[in-house]
Amino acid sequence: MTSFPEAARVALGDSQLRHNLRNATTTIRDKRARVVAEVPDWEELREAGRAIKADVMARLDEYLVQFEESVHAAGGTVHWARDAAEANRIVLDVARSHGADELVKVKSLTTDEIQLNDALAAGGVQAVETDFAELILQLDGDWSSHILVPAIHRNRAEIRDLFVRTIARGQDLSDAPSELAETARVYLREKFLSAKLGVSGATFGVAETGTVVVVESEGNGRMCTTLPAVLVTVLGIEKLVPRFADLEVFLQLLPRSSTGERMNPYTSLWTGVTAADGPQELHVVLLDNGRTNVLADETGRQALHCIRCSACLNVCPVYARTGGHAYGSVYPGPIGAILTPQLRGLEQAKSLPYASSLCGACYDACPVKIDIPTVLLHLRAEAEKSTAESASMRTLARIFGSRRLYERAQRLARLGERPARHLPGPLARWTEMRDLRPFPTETFREWWSRERGA
Repeated sequence: MTSFPEAARVALGDSQLRHNLRNATTTIRDKRARVVAEVPDWEELREAGRAIKADVMARLDEYLVQFEESVHAAGGTVHWARDAAEANRIVLDVARSHGADELVKVKSLTTDEIQLNDALAAGGVQAVETDFAELILQLDGDWSSHILVPAIHRNRAEIRDLFVRTIARGQDLSDAPSELAETARVYLREKFLSAKLGVSGATFGVAETGTVVVVESEGNGRMCTTLPAVLVTVLGIEKLVPRFADLEVFLQLLPRSSTGERMNPYTSLWTGVTAADGPQELHVVLLDNGRTNVLADETGRQALHCIRCSACLNVCPVYARTGGHAYGSVYPGPIGAILTPQLRGLEQAKSLPYASSLCGACYDACPVKIDIPTVLLHLRAEAEKSTAESASMRTLARIFGSRRLYERAQRLARLGERPARHLPGPLARWTEMRDLRPFPTETFREWWSRERGA
């Protein structure tokens, strides 16, 4: 992936992008502040959310087995996927077993993470995104730049032009939101009614009951999870909560922190299958894809507490200027800066932990109190362990810890003083703008030995 500094430099040159970001994040941030101020026990709710997620991480093995048993008891099927390839293969196999060459799909960061759409297309199955913003991105071959508002970098005129080229079917369109929404609605309604298979992610999974929860704002998710005869849900293993009653906490925290609403317009819950009501076949894919590696890091595992509200993005001064594409991941912003390097491996995203001013606004906004600045510093320290600078510091520590090596280094320094003023190779640029002070002709230790005979 392109390093964050390189990608951010390109984004900073896009004035329209910065304008779109400023308008959207300011609006969402202001709405959130108003509805959070209405809740007298907001901080207690945050602490309850943090405690529940910490309990899940500490006992994840137990809760996963309990969830599997609960789903089976309710008539569903659970599949375990170690990585993206296994998860994609499971979904493709289900689609093929039902003769489906097209499916409808709920907006899902987890399926974007594993590039499910591309894998399905390679196997001859077309996934149709039904979230309005995700549909926009799919039609134009673009990808998400915000957790909550994937097309935040697009304006109405751009969307109108795109629809005219693709799904408007020869109609003349204005850029009125109602007209754009109606165009998408007409196109998607046909897809909903003809689809044999629906695919969703999950906001939460309840270990106690096997219930899967999707929280969304448009109603397309409910269409995908109720109309097709078969439903496949891809659920990251960190998305569990222990008890059904725990949803009371998160269904207060999430809508206020994400859309600035007291309650989400559509909160869909399903438990297994029910005769003559909704899908008659349910498959739940439990996805690891690096999550157990994150869990092994006592500091970094906080990233798995995330409930995907995007509050941290909307207050981040770095994100507000660069947008989501600069992060090179479906998880942008502060949470992406700590989650992506751990899921992919730090060597694959070493620059992301530095994509922060460490102002702490993300921690203050996070509804489950993820200490993002602390994790950023932790990952920076891990990244530096393998750098040339870190190796140099270890060498210096060894020299400074030995009198014999230290005195030898002083003598060598004097011998190499003149060449060191213009270092070769990659160090040349360092000495182009710096004048090294001359070394003394005699060190203190040498003076002491000469004067005192020691």
